[in-house]
Amino acid sequence: MSSPPVRLDILKRSGSHHGRRGRVTTPHGSFDTPAFMPVATAAAMKGLTPAQVRSTGSQCILNNAFHLLLRPGHRRIEALGGVHEFMRWDGPILTDSGGFQAFSMADINRVDEDGVTFRSFIDGSVVHLGPESSMEVQQALGADIAMAFDDCPSAAPGGEPAQQRARRVEAKDRSVRWLERCVRAHHRESQALFGIVQGGTDLELRRSSVDATCAFDLPGFAIGGVAVGEAPDAVERVVREIAPLLPESKPRYLMGVGYPADIIMAVESGIDMFDCVLPTRNGRNGFAFTQGGSIRLRNAVHANDGTPIEEGCDCEACRGGFSRAYLRHLFLAGEMLGPVLVSLHNLRLYQRLLLDIRRAIDEDAWLDLRSRWTLATRAESSATDPHGAMDE
Repeated sequence: MSSPPVRLDILKRSGSHHGRRGRVTTPHGSFDTPAFMPVATAAAMKGLTPAQVRSTGSQCILNNAFHLLLRPGHRRIEALGGVHEFMRWDGPILTDSGGFQAFSMADINRVDEDGVTFRSFIDGSVVHLGPESSMEVQQALGADIAMAFDDCPSAAPGGEPAQQRARRVEAKDRSVRWLERCVRAHHRESQALFGIVQGGTDLELRRSSVDATCAFDLPGFAIGGVAVGEAPDAVERVVREIAPLLPESKPRYLMGVGYPADIIMAVESGIDMFDCVLPTRNGRNGFAFTQGGSIRLRNAVHANDGTPIEEGCDCEACRGGFSRAYLRHLFLAGEMLGPVLVSLHNLRLYQRLLLDIRRAIDEDAWLDLRSRWTLATRAESSATDPHGAMDE
């Protein structure tokens, strides 16, 4: 049997929780875990070059199959050498299957056992996306990791409580049936296919999904459906319960999460991989993350502030001496440099957090890590949907 295209080597385990430090090896290089993957939905990180993204310490990024299917088309990207060559990123890439966007973003959609039929937001044409077509798209794109096509309902589907639970049961069972079809349709040897655990906030459904999903011997597994509107305490309950149940030797990926505090909690639970649009989306809107919380650079309090976003930060914005007053001016004047600099800072802040997390696991210094990171809460952020990726 040939070796899997993606492999996790666990290098150190925490002495105080389920966290572990490791390295994931892919056909396009390796990345250290726990890892944060910036979101380049349409094969671009808005306003940032690949070299700038690299400068933040980012090693692996995420593209979205839904957006690339609609524009410019997966076959065009394939003909141009695949997504790595197309966007000039030579490191690991993970592609989201597009299922979440097909369910949540399409103007009109119809869901049945065969997949999702919807109207393109590009030209209004009718498009179908299902397990087989999602695999076709992701294999043509050529990412290192492809995600299974799953049924991902919102946190609070319509109807009475009994109907809501029935919808979650349906989504959980359908995701397993679709995973079986994804496995049959996936044949790209240089690409790993990850399965996705569903079940909403119902722990019984989640455990059932773990059993059924992990019955497939895949290179990695993800927890999905935890960035679709649930309360933070419900997300934490699911992650702390379910993450340790995923296979110990495989990468564990928490989709669409999240805020720094969420990441620390999830690492404690044993998660290895994260993605979220918040650093760049918030950066484009003048919201900067710091170790002590988030700041709104458009606020008048910064008009005469000559200090950087965060003292001691080594990002291009802070190290380069760009002041809060100057950044505020850029946003008020509509200059594109403001969003670029704050996006770079936010990405670097996230990568600094992950570096610190890995160091704390190595040194068994978790309490020290928590004392240094007084973290932004959801209420402190500009927070729109962190997983939507529509404007990324």
